[in-house]
Amino acid sequence: MKLKYWSPGLLLALIAASSLASSGLTGQPAPDFALKSSTGENLRLSEYRGDVVMINFWATWCGPCRQEMPLLDELYSRYQRVGFSLLGINIDDDSRRAIDMASELGVSFPVLFDAGKDVSRLYAVEAMPATVLVDREGNVRSVYHGYKPGYEQKYLDEIRSLLRE
Repeated sequence: MKLKYWSPGLLLALIAASSLASSGLTGQPAPDFALKSSTGENLRLSEYRGDVVMINFWATWCGPCRQEMPLLDELYSRYQRVGFSLLGINIDDDSRRAIDMASELGVSFPVLFDAGKDVSRLYAVEAMPATVLVDREGNVRSVYHGYKPGYEQKYLDEIRSLLRE
């Protein structure tokens, strides 16, 4: 049977299912990846095993990303010495724009480039920014979609909790 239109109920069910699928990583081992960083070196997620890792997917065209990045950098600067790492994964096609934006915002955490969107697909990223928290054992503990003022407090609470484990 061929459907000519989508019923509102079916559309809502599909949307709900897709947002649940994107959170399907929670409790699972974080998919490993290696990406080139703004310093030219390749960084691999598995090299950070033993640290609490925040993976933040962002883009230069994303207003909430621009708003969130300095706040994430504060978390990184504050907790880096005690086993917290932050990997900012930019999805733009042009890495120069990402480098310029990170520099303009004074970001000190590693910026990686996913121009081919392979890692974004691996993590089922559907919106910008997307933030994934990974525990010391390499398991995904939380996935956040988008950014609203106040999320940084949620991040802070969870980072502190994971660092105590």
